[in-house]
Amino acid sequence: MTNLNTVVTWVDARDRLPESGTPVAAAITGRYPADSLSESDTALGEEFWLVRPMYFTTQHWDEDGAEHRDCFVDSDGVVRLPHGLTSAETVTHWAELPTLPGGTTHGVLGKDAQTALQNVWGPHPTWK
Repeated sequence: MTNLNTVVTWVDARDRLPESGTPVAAAITGRYPADSLSESDTALGEEFWLVRPMYFTTQHWDEDGAEHRDCFVDSDGVVRLPHGLTSAETVTHWAELPTLPGGTTHGVLGKDAQTALQNVWGPHPTWK
């Protein structure tokens, strides 16, 4: 069986940013909106720090035409800036995503995908 363990190295987003187009795990911080039913309108909501898959880009255009530079973008198109810049939610740290099991790449396309997967899985176990 292929060794499925990986090591994650977190990088402080205040120190260094990834290359443009790099898929990353991003540690983001901010505050959830206040629940208007249980909290007053002046409450800030609950603070959070969590990890989301994103990609980093040096230039991103929102659907409304707004331009963002040196930002992290999630699968929903939400833009987050590196910590220290003006943003409701910021990226404190980032880490490169691990490569595919048994490989050195983040993706395999086309006919090579099934071959790569079979090489990692090996023969299918038989059930008794």
